[in-house]
Amino acid sequence: MAQLRRDFAKFESEKTVILVVGPENAKAFAKYWKENDLPFIGLPDPKHSVLKLFGQEIKLFKLGRMPAQVIVDKAGGVRYAHYGHSMSDIPANKALLGIFAEINGE
Repeated sequence: MAQLRRDFAKFESEKTVILVVGPENAKAFAKYWKENDLPFIGLPDPKHSVLKLFGQEIKLFKLGRMPAQVIVDKAGGVRYAHYGHSMSDIPANKALLGIFAEINGE
């Protein structure tokens, strides 16, 4: 999430909304959001409802959910999805911003 925070203004300039979905319950999630002063939207998903909708994997041997980045356009269509194989398998912001620029240019 630090990566997203670092370029938050760039994401906003591409008319994007960042929604981070996490496995914690609402109380723990709210506490984390407040302690880290995160500028984007956070959604607790302790029952993995959103996770299941987007096909995100849980790998018990790797301590839970693997990272996933899904870009959904204004019409609700999935335009990009990346499912990480480790906690560090996250696309660079530059790549994500390029996808947003392409979508916005259509």
